[in-house]
Amino acid sequence: MSHPKASPFSRIEQEVGLSKISIEYSRPSARGRTLFGNQENGEPGLVPYGRIWRVGANESTKISFDSDVVIDGQELKKGTYALYAFPEENKWQIVFHNNSTHWGDGRTNYNPEEDALRILVLPTKTHDFQESFLISFDNLDHNSVSMIWNWGNTQISTPIQFDTKSIMQRQIDEELSKTPTPQTFYEAARYYQEQGIYSIKALSYIDLAIEKGGYTYYYHRVRSLILADLNRYTEAIKEAKLSLKLAKKEDKDEFVRLNEDNIRKWKTLLSQNK
Repeated sequence: MSHPKASPFSRIEQEVGLSKISIEYSRPSARGRTLFGNQENGEPGLVPYGRIWRVGANESTKISFDSDVVIDGQELKKGTYALYAFPEENKWQIVFHNNSTHWGDGRTNYNPEEDALRILVLPTKTHDFQESFLISFDNLDHNSVSMIWNWGNTQISTPIQFDTKSIMQRQIDEELSKTPTPQTFYEAARYYQEQGIYSIKALSYIDLAIEKGGYTYYYHRVRSLILADLNRYTEAIKEAKLSLKLAKKEDKDEFVRLNEDNIRKWKTLLSQNK
């Protein structure tokens, strides 16, 4: 017979660039209890200071990376790790542990020699009270994300970095070595433009995309952005007008507005440079 769990299981996933993080954990609730440190009478709270914590409840919390990551300047290989913490009042140690077979925190079976990575983080106090322990992700971009823990009025934030640039470049090189389509060249050009890198190469790729059949509003929009990155505003305006015209034909109102905004901006920059 199954019954409702006091600390229900949860699984979250987050894409970061071309990579993914997943976390499996159980979510205990405060229910009016002291969470970290000692109670007023000196008795330990739910998570005593200086003792290993499983970062949740029930089984050990598992975190998985499908690409290598960098955390606090230290490299961590892709794989699955048990996630532990050693809380203190003013600092926490966060542990990514190779042995994910222990129940809970492992206690006497936990061996620090099996740690893959251990970092120091500083807790912060929040105004809003988080009743049930929550792990979430924030501050996302193509290359990084912050893993956030909230419980009670305590928050822990751990930045995690990915080498998306290298992953993407390998994909670009692989696709271009085959039989590239207009979309292949477009995706490469768009990525370079979004990252603000290799603008000359990006322009050559978008030109190839258009030459090979990519006469679309979004191809010409990316070309306009690349030309603007190269400070070639007159040409960028011309491309944006073409993209706008094609977007109107397909009732793509958002891209009509985006092109109109860019045309105004680039015209202003041109007049300022005269």
